[in-house]
Amino acid sequence: MDAFSSLVIEIPGKVWGVGFEVPQAVVEKYRGKETKRVVCTINKEYTFQCALMPLGEGRYFINFNAAARKKLKAAVGDEVSVELVPDESKYGLPMPEAFEALLQMDEDVDRIFHALTPGKQRNLLHIMGLPKSSEVRIKKAVVVAEYLKEVNGKLDFKELNLAFKRANQK
Repeated sequence: MDAFSSLVIEIPGKVWGVGFEVPQAVVEKYRGKETKRVVCTINKEYTFQCALMPLGEGRYFINFNAAARKKLKAAVGDEVSVELVPDESKYGLPMPEAFEALLQMDEDVDRIFHALTPGKQRNLLHIMGLPKSSEVRIKKAVVVAEYLKEVNGKLDFKELNLAFKRANQK
């Protein structure tokens, strides 16, 4: 486990908003590995799976989303304590139970999902895992499975969002 303190900072650019820098000594432990994914615990209260993201000039950061900041009452300029361990999970995010069941039941969905890049797999797992309601998570898993078969893995997130909207209108 690697433990350090870091300041919450605004991340330059339009993609990321807020994060915290990871010390170079910690980054070096992950450099050269196939994946830079870690399990991060902030202030011993909030744990999530994430990646070390390049900040430029050999520096790296971890994205610190608004929901996590709100839960921890953390703002830009605050110091946070951070603990990192390598993420050794298969996908880098939890597999929603409903989608796991669909993968087991449908060979085509399983084949198509596992042919996607790891990043696209994580995006889909994130989308399906977000809802608090198990009913909504199940519905999202079904829509993702049907969509993947319909487009044979040619994933377009705008189209997928339209598929979610159509499913909600039924």
